[in-house]
Amino acid sequence: MSNDKHLHIAVIGSGGAAMAAALKAVERGARITLIERGTIGGTCVNTGCVPSKIMIRAAHIAHLRKESPFDEGVSAKAPKVDRTKLLQQQQARVEELRDNKYESILRDQTAITVLNGEARFVDAHTLTIQLNDGGEQTVHFDRTFIGTGARPAEPPIPGLAETPYLTSTTALLLETIPERLIVIGAGFVALELAQAFVRLGSKVTVLARSRLLSGEDPTIGEAIDAAFRCEGIEVLRQTQASRVDYTDNEFIMDTNAGNLRADQLLVATGRTPNTEALNLEGIGVETSRGAIQVDEHLQTTVPGIYAAGDCTDQPQFVYVAAAGGSRAAVNMTGGEATLDLSAMPGVMFTDPQVATVGLTEAEALEQGFNVDTRVLDLDNVPRALVNFETHGFIKMVAERDSGRLLGVQAVAAEAGELIQTAVMALRARMTVEDIGNELFPYLTMVEGLKLCAQTFTKDVKQLSCCAG
Repeated sequence: MSNDKHLHIAVIGSGGAAMAAALKAVERGARITLIERGTIGGTCVNTGCVPSKIMIRAAHIAHLRKESPFDEGVSAKAPKVDRTKLLQQQQARVEELRDNKYESILRDQTAITVLNGEARFVDAHTLTIQLNDGGEQTVHFDRTFIGTGARPAEPPIPGLAETPYLTSTTALLLETIPERLIVIGAGFVALELAQAFVRLGSKVTVLARSRLLSGEDPTIGEAIDAAFRCEGIEVLRQTQASRVDYTDNEFIMDTNAGNLRADQLLVATGRTPNTEALNLEGIGVETSRGAIQVDEHLQTTVPGIYAAGDCTDQPQFVYVAAAGGSRAAVNMTGGEATLDLSAMPGVMFTDPQVATVGLTEAEALEQGFNVDTRVLDLDNVPRALVNFETHGFIKMVAERDSGRLLGVQAVAAEAGELIQTAVMALRARMTVEDIGNELFPYLTMVEGLKLCAQTFTKDVKQLSCCAG
């Protein structure tokens, strides 16, 4: 804990990383000047996690009303989607959360001064702020934290920049559901939105440069590919656009798979760090493709300047950003904290969901582990059976000799809810035998972890329903 009650920290940004840093630093006795050039709250609450999950949930409800595993006994009917009202509901919740979790907190914090404008470093202890209302202000500080986030990237496709294409931000604000939608991208954001739009009434085509979720275990991409095709989503693998034009309210795209046409085009091929306006190079803060390089203490290459979140080289999850921000604040105020990402969960909110933690089989082998793996199909999980939703699997990666769990990959309904149990098991360095011997509540999806662990030593098909 710092004894200097007058330590002044400049925080650039107001999203998950920046707010966590500001609040933790105040808790530890610092005075904060927070600079935000746009809307308070950053990506997650305004244009990312919150609105996208609302839209995905609405699409899921629409899908169940149209089609479910129980249609023989429960009548189904395609719903009428009123996009205007859905959008109003979505944005009202966004505004509510932004006020409750960001704006009202900042209003109540006397130790935090908010400046609305764009920050630029003069040197390692000075910023100039181009205020949104006009004029310029200079801020001198003892330490600074950069949490400026990222924005959707624009791939270098000829003609694309001259078209009114959608990003993950603008797609969430569309006032109408397009009849035909092309999605360029095959990562978490692209696939979540592709499925949401098809369930709300669009005909969707996904263009994958290689395959779906190329950064994950190949079985995950294959499972989601199959699920998408079942819903009528056209998946074009090994496909790239060579040109995009927009004529007569229609997108026309030249690809190696032929000529494609759509009413809307969504480009979701990654994100670009918001760092170019900060003059980082001028003060010696090293970046790689715009991403700020930080050490295990969240410090940049310049002492006293810290960063976390999507503007850095860390994984782009808001909970990683917030954890990084709070730890950076500890370090800026005299403490010593590190961010351990060895058991970092990732979740994709498609249906079925994808959830992962730890090492994949390939990563474990690359790191020199002698591995043993098991894949449990969901038709061996009682919860999936009674739901009549057995598409998917749970995979466990373990160290062969010790049985210690190294990683889990799951494709299942509510996989995001079960993965935290795997996170805790990894943190505790549990073995698959330990997990297989634990008590898990019957008829839950998380019980699939126990069953998968048991397959290392047993044939679970020969067990009674809730055999321990």
